[in-house]
Amino acid sequence: MANGQWYPRDWPDRIRALADGTLIPVTPRRAATVMLLKDAETGPAVHMLRRRASMAFAGGAYAYPGGGVDPRDDDHHVHWAGPTRAWWADRLGVAETEAQAIVCAAVRETYEEAGVLLAGPDRDSVVGDTTGPDWEADRAALVARDLSFAEFLERRGLVLRSDLLGAWTRWITPEFESRRYDTWFFVAALPAGQRTRNASTEADRTVWIRPAEAAESYDKGELMMLPPTIATLRQLTRYATAAEALVAAPGRDLTPVLAQARLADGEIVLSWPGHDEFTKHIRTDLPTGGAPA
Repeated sequence: MANGQWYPRDWPDRIRALADGTLIPVTPRRAATVMLLKDAETGPAVHMLRRRASMAFAGGAYAYPGGGVDPRDDDHHVHWAGPTRAWWADRLGVAETEAQAIVCAAVRETYEEAGVLLAGPDRDSVVGDTTGPDWEADRAALVARDLSFAEFLERRGLVLRSDLLGAWTRWITPEFESRRYDTWFFVAALPAGQRTRNASTEADRTVWIRPAEAAESYDKGELMMLPPTIATLRQLTRYATAAEALVAAPGRDLTPVLAQARLADGEIVLSWPGHDEFTKHIRTDLPTGGAPA
């Protein structure tokens, strides 16, 4: 691990296989993740969770609440507040049905993993306490995928507050990875009256931390993160309040960030366009599984 960065040991072999045509890229799964912010005396803090070390993907890494899109939310009618589905489709670069499902995934995952729900009984409010046993039963059904988020909203007569979200960036897992995601990152402010909790079975710790503090800990090798996480943390450090970050979101470039791998001077050079700090040089003479973690 360098600077808190997580590099799987099988990357060199998979990159070589992709280059010589023996590896067919996995189709990335649509996903959404949310940088949940709240204001503190020294500036905004972001809610992060640490993935359990036993997790197959990025175990031990710090991340935001997030997960895969449920295709059942593509075309199920959802009571909606804020920018229209057409607006979101244009913003996210997808069809309207896909846009609805991606926004639903962002709100659902924040509820599933942090206990925070960006929805309310009408277009101008959000729910208050969501910690009762009936809420927990519905949350468990969402986690188990026994209930789609659209069905959950309909059952409870809730309006999805898309106006509380701002689309921030989009990252696609490199083509040589065995697990791939096309992930839209959103920013949101913690609604008044709601509190976060570690509701995720995938996390063993949650924290509220200033982006600059988290980035410093990453640089010291104290917190492990994937490239999109530390990149977005560095971007958040310039904002003095959560509201400022939300105001900035509509102007953010959502061109997907996709890693590139090339052979040069006996090395595999792995880079993320626009993010030079993640460039990695991997010797091509390493034995199978020999890449340093």
